[in-house]
Amino acid sequence: MSSAAPSSGEGELTDPWVALEPGADPAERERALRRAHETFTVAGTVAGPVRGVVADSWRRSARARVSPDGMSATVELTDGELSVYRAEHPLARVMPLFRELTGSFAQDGEHLLAVCDAQGRLLWVEGHPATRKRAGRMNFVPGARWAESSMGTNAPGTAVAVDRPVQVFATEHFTRQVQQWTCAAAPVHDPRTGRLLGAIDITGGKGLAHPHSLAFVQAVARAAESQLALLAPAAPRQGTVELTALGRDEALLLVGGRKTRLSRRHSEILVLLAGHPEGLSGDELLCALYEDESVTPVTLRAEVARLRRILGADVLASRPYRLTVPVESDVATVERRLGGGAVSAAAAAYAGPLLRGSQAPGVVRLRRRIADELRGSLIACGDPDLLADWANSAWGDEDLEVWRALASVRPTPPVLARVAELEAELAAPALWQRSTARAAVHGTGIGAAIAGGSCSPPGPRHPRRIATSVQPPSP
Repeated sequence: MSSAAPSSGEGELTDPWVALEPGADPAERERALRRAHETFTVAGTVAGPVRGVVADSWRRSARARVSPDGMSATVELTDGELSVYRAEHPLARVMPLFRELTGSFAQDGEHLLAVCDAQGRLLWVEGHPATRKRAGRMNFVPGARWAESSMGTNAPGTAVAVDRPVQVFATEHFTRQVQQWTCAAAPVHDPRTGRLLGAIDITGGKGLAHPHSLAFVQAVARAAESQLALLAPAAPRQGTVELTALGRDEALLLVGGRKTRLSRRHSEILVLLAGHPEGLSGDELLCALYEDESVTPVTLRAEVARLRRILGADVLASRPYRLTVPVESDVATVERRLGGGAVSAAAAAYAGPLLRGSQAPGVVRLRRRIADELRGSLIACGDPDLLADWANSAWGDEDLEVWRALASVRPTPPVLARVAELEAELAAPALWQRSTARAAVHGTGIGAAIAGGSCSPPGPRHPRRIATSVQPPSP
């Protein structure tokens, strides 16, 4: 939450979150703000009647290297991928309420209703057809990213950045292309956890700068939170098993409305079977689970029997071992989104390495494949926010490739310093070995590339494995 106060001087507002107070001259304020914006983009200093929340946002926009002359927003979610992501998003459950409360207001006033997620991606944009057409020229459309780091100061992007209801009036927008618009947005939270889900926004002409529009969107956001609190959690499809395994040591299983924390071995079995709906033979599953080749099929049968008692005899079949009901997993969600090119949506669903402590060869391979595909996509798309999220995570802290990619798009002193530190570690053999071992566990970076899993892919039992010796670089 921003603690900024409005700038001192003539035109100071008593409420820093309201763009214009009653009686203010919109044209005069727009001209004054345009001069202040020109001064900031040239000299980097804030002058004139600029609210603190706007000045702070301008600074964040500049640090993110947003160009004030930038063009249309980037559309990240398209077609089927957008439909899937919207259907899964918690705010989908209150869209009927949003439409009921704002529909006539947006239509009659030639405004737009927009709803974004917590990363500033627009999920729904509805309202007056002519206004939608004009907004579409700058990609104010579903699937487009309107975070501050992409489009600078704007109501939905700033609302999720500071986690407060906010208005943005005309020339307060950082990007000049957007300065013909005025908008008001308010964040929406999960009433049970307090987690930020996204924001509701009203976008239109300068008349929206009135304090009532800010109060209106704030009231709609609160109504949505109340509605979410009354709604029961979404029920899974009949007979579906839900599996959560990313970022965890032991998976969470939801079956028949009952949630169970599985043991590590049961977690590994279920992850492997979920990834092979066609089933795995006893030899294939044994190979994928155990590094020690002396483990006998009797041990595997005992583990499967214990897991069958948890799942139910009709859920886990044998010969081959397979699940007889659909499985919805966070692993499959990430893979599906990556397959559709929705990199930011995949990153949002990735809670961390798959079964972090597991050394089961099949799980290790799957963990590395998911991490490598996601990080490769992040590097390719070059989004500074997504790269920063990965680099500053527990699993990406030593990922030199990602830090270098981040430095190329956001070369701030802390980022450049971290790249230099990692490069120095890479040149030191002892530290290199430590970094390799850590990366191998997380499935990222150079360690993942060389500290390979030891079991071959599911298939006939393999011959005894041969260890590979890797030498660190010379100092």
